[in-house]
Amino acid sequence: MKAAILGATGYTGLLLCRLLQLHPDVSTVLPVSSSRAGEALRDVDPGIAPDSTKLWDGGRLLTLEEAKGQRPEVVFSALPHLESARLCAPFFGTSVVVDLSADFRLRSAGAFGAAYGAPPPEPGLLGSAVYGLCEWHRERIRSADLIANPGCYPTATLLPLLPLTAADMIEGGVHVSAISGISGAGRKVRAEYLFCERSENAGAYAPGRSHRHVAEMEEQLRGAGGSGSVLFIPHLAPLRKGMSVTTIVELRAGVEDRQVESALQDAYGGAVFVSLRGASIPQTADVRGTNRCDIGWRREGRSLMLFSALDNLMKGASGQAVQNMNLRFGLAEAAGLSRDSEI
Repeated sequence: MKAAILGATGYTGLLLCRLLQLHPDVSTVLPVSSSRAGEALRDVDPGIAPDSTKLWDGGRLLTLEEAKGQRPEVVFSALPHLESARLCAPFFGTSVVVDLSADFRLRSAGAFGAAYGAPPPEPGLLGSAVYGLCEWHRERIRSADLIANPGCYPTATLLPLLPLTAADMIEGGVHVSAISGISGAGRKVRAEYLFCERSENAGAYAPGRSHRHVAEMEEQLRGAGGSGSVLFIPHLAPLRKGMSVTTIVELRAGVEDRQVESALQDAYGGAVFVSLRGASIPQTADVRGTNRCDIGWRREGRSLMLFSALDNLMKGASGQAVQNMNLRFGLAEAAGLSRDSEI
């Protein structure tokens, strides 16, 4: 199988290159870059092995037109929001597209416009795109030709919340406090992401319901029968990667601990990439380099604290994109992905 990666020189694109080279069912990896076409991928990422047999033409970065001519079965778009849909367009109808931007995550054009300050680039395709939260939309993903890979914050927040929302155990709003590593901002040169600015420095940013990821979370919660009201407070921490999320909800009167445990077990007891930790609080180091999301929970009265951790570049981006590809093409769900953390 041939796999193309649009935006191959960003963090998520480079990680996709590495993951797909190791994937047993991928024969050819086509790294695409509009700005650096013709250059060697190893000039961008010297960590790539020089003797890879899967990289097209020895690892030369392709143009979009060259990639189209190779007729890839699957295309991963690791391009920025509002640009991705336009550059994916040549592959619609001929390749399965897994889009890692937000361009297809929301079904409502109005909600998209409010979150991203511009209308969706391809409004006519919003209804046909499948939201790629694998553990919740597995059957729809199996037949989808356009998959909207979720954001890292929504993935870490929704996975523990959705089982309880679907079981109607929650009343009132959802309060989320999240911490992300700096790589979540992408591979861009900006003063606020310099080492001297981020080292020994952590704090909240873009807090509240106006944060762009809130619309994505609320839409998915409404789809599961919830109220969809989320107060979201993200923080940037001096971590290279990793994500830790604490979500606090009020349980309905009469909901017992065993019901909470049962809802989570029913949802994820057989899930290869969700690990239920009970009262143990997951740490970012536990999941570094894996495609896992680890979930723990504790209760005080009717207040339920949900704890989740994932690698923002893996289960929060590139790893989940590969998991989506595996589901779509009937491959082993864990093919090419790790469940064991880096040492």
